[in-house]
Amino acid sequence: MDEIVLRGMAKWPNVPAVYGWLSLDRRGQWLIKGERISNALVTEFIGRNFTRDERGCWYFQNGPQRVFVDLGYTPRVYRVVNPDGAPLVLEASTGGTVSTIHGAWIDETGAALLATRSADEIAKLDSGVFAGWARTGQTFNAYGIGSAGRTGRPPLEQAHERGGTHGIAGIDG
Repeated sequence: MDEIVLRGMAKWPNVPAVYGWLSLDRRGQWLIKGERISNALVTEFIGRNFTRDERGCWYFQNGPQRVFVDLGYTPRVYRVVNPDGAPLVLEASTGGTVSTIHGAWIDETGAALLATRSADEIAKLDSGVFAGWARTGQTFNAYGIGSAGRTGRPPLEQAHERGGTHGIAGIDG
């Protein structure tokens, strides 16, 4: 998270959370009350401070306030980019890039769903940001997607019921 956000959290620790204002649509566009945010500096700030809580619900930390995000589909929406003629990469709506793809599926609408890891997520895991989580080196099959924005329940809870995983990103055609 940005330093200014961390300072705000320390200064005002008990600010109530916000629900129903911010959303991420299937195309990876950030929306406030249904209106697209077109300012690149604002969307980059949201992307750098977008994470999930201990229940698996996704939010944007706006200074001292958590703004929970209504997900149009998945918490990560990727685009294929080719900056300055470099090799193709998958870039997330949050600005990060994919370091590993663990699986891929096609949903009923033809959208590709990817089980991914980003370098940022791996660094957070290794540094202890996700308390109680550590690498195991084990793998498992994934069968479903999770989105707290679709059911109101944390993705881990939904995935457990289906025998699958969360953290699946969508690319919408």
